[in-house]
Amino acid sequence: MATHNELGKKGEQLAVDHLIENGYKILDRNYRFQKAEVDIIARKGNILSIVEVKTRSSVDFGLPQDFVKPKQIRNLVKAVDEYVNSNDLNVDVRFDIIAISKRDKEYAIEHLEDAFFYF
Repeated sequence: MATHNELGKKGEQLAVDHLIENGYKILDRNYRFQKAEVDIIARKGNILSIVEVKTRSSVDFGLPQDFVKPKQIRNLVKAVDEYVNSNDLNVDVRFDIIAISKRDKEYAIEHLEDAFFYF
């Protein structure tokens, strides 16, 4: 497996662990709909958190959260709409980013709630 793929998988697992430690229930991982892939769908109370995980080995070229683009957001919104409707959920939806940066042998995790809006 390519190094960047391994880093991405490691980042997603760190994000899942972080969410569980903070009281979230993981409902789905790598949910796909059309052209979109939702990294993590988690729930805490009546909030459905749609989590995009961005992991970088360095911040030399920008912060991880800076790599979520408008087209990706549009695709995520379509996927989440399908997920909520097909599972007949009555929840508030929030879009989060978990930004993970590798620093030496440690990982810094930043959970950005309401990272972007979909309207």
